[in-house]
Amino acid sequence: MLFFFLICSCFFGYRMIFFWLQMELRAYGFYVVHYKRLGLAFFFFVEVIMHQVFYKCEVRWFPIQFFYVRVKPSEGILTMVISSSLFHYWCFLLIFHVLLGIFCSSGSSLDQCKNTSTGYNPPAIFIFGDSLADVGNNNHLNTIAKAVSYPSGIDFPGGKPTGRYTNGRTVIDIVGQELGLKKFIPPSNDPATVGEVVFHGVNYASGGAGILNKTGYLFGARINLYAQIDNFAKTRQYIIRCLGSTAASELFKNAIFNFAVGCNDYLDNYFTPIFSIPDQIFVNVDVFTDLLISEFRIQLTSLYNLDARKIVVENIPVIGCIPTVREFSELWAPDTCSKQINNAAMLFNRKLKALIRELNSKLVGAKFVYADIYRIFSDLLHNYKAHGFEDNSSACCAKFGRFGGLSFCVPDARLCPDRSKYIFWDNAHPTDAANAVVAKRMVDGNINDMYPINIRKLVGQKKL
Repeated sequence: MLFFFLICSCFFGYRMIFFWLQMELRAYGFYVVHYKRLGLAFFFFVEVIMHQVFYKCEVRWFPIQFFYVRVKPSEGILTMVISSSLFHYWCFLLIFHVLLGIFCSSGSSLDQCKNTSTGYNPPAIFIFGDSLADVGNNNHLNTIAKAVSYPSGIDFPGGKPTGRYTNGRTVIDIVGQELGLKKFIPPSNDPATVGEVVFHGVNYASGGAGILNKTGYLFGARINLYAQIDNFAKTRQYIIRCLGSTAASELFKNAIFNFAVGCNDYLDNYFTPIFSIPDQIFVNVDVFTDLLISEFRIQLTSLYNLDARKIVVENIPVIGCIPTVREFSELWAPDTCSKQINNAAMLFNRKLKALIRELNSKLVGAKFVYADIYRIFSDLLHNYKAHGFEDNSSACCAKFGRFGGLSFCVPDARLCPDRSKYIFWDNAHPTDAANAVVAKRMVDGNINDMYPINIRKLVGQKKL
């Protein structure tokens, strides 16, 4: 092939070679950007923008005369910018073939798209949400909302922090195991989340995220829910390119899409101490909740338009009883949860259940499931001894505060003697043991826990 390029270039020049090369590469998911000389900078700029908009390339600018190669395995994109120098052009042809050979032989996304199994039993799981579902997407973000230090992950396989805000597994980790998944669903931000692993699902959740873009801004960077759905759209295109539209459509129709979001919209937005006072004065909780439901309707419908059909939506749990909130409630009523925050959660949950009914009736072929995490967790808190727990109010990993709610889980925090006996791991998140109780009721619970059906029955519905 290289000999063919060299011969053609003698007769037709580099323009025709580039045209042919671009057409061939685009068939494999590669996109090439080039320019001739500085005088054509405007046309180069236009072409780059078109690649950004239409082909979703990642484009960077370089003050160099040679060429630049960027490989983005998660989308199978090899983007190149080269100069008009004849010498550089010949170098490009030679080096490109070497790079392409390495790229395709090293387990890249292009290579892994081929000969891929399209069996979906168990189903793929695509996960959206906040820190209750995040498994490492925040690890490399500029944020304080990350779980990257010991003892987080102490009971996870390997015993090291993974970005999960707990001592072990998240609820959705355990749901996946209950459904027969052999591996945990990986975070979308992990460079290794590419190839066949993507066909079993991807986790887009981000600690600090909420339904509203503003939510969680005090923590720093986070991936809001709109951005998470955009990231799934990119994954969707990748899967279609790998499997073809027919097989990809079957994968999406049988996949489970899980949402665990909404807590931060109250805790780290509307009820944020001091910072939220103006919001609470000028916007009452009913209006704020209606805004959340309105935005969530748009987001869930957007996902439906991206071929999602089996969608599990977790409601907001008993956030007025987490250790952080208890610390502040202690100032007014010792040993109690915050009725104000729990009432806001219940208000949202009532409106969310009505939204689920609405979407089930309007969106053809969709099956939305309402997961009543508030009910499940409330039962866990009130009947904790019956479930085998000894503490239902304090954090197992604690540093400051009566309930350990005034700090994150940090390396020099004190650990409880038996993590399986505590419901809360840190100031706001459950332990692996508590997550297991919630997950099993999501998978096999009755209509009071999961409306209208549980996850196992949802998986069993092959044709919607």
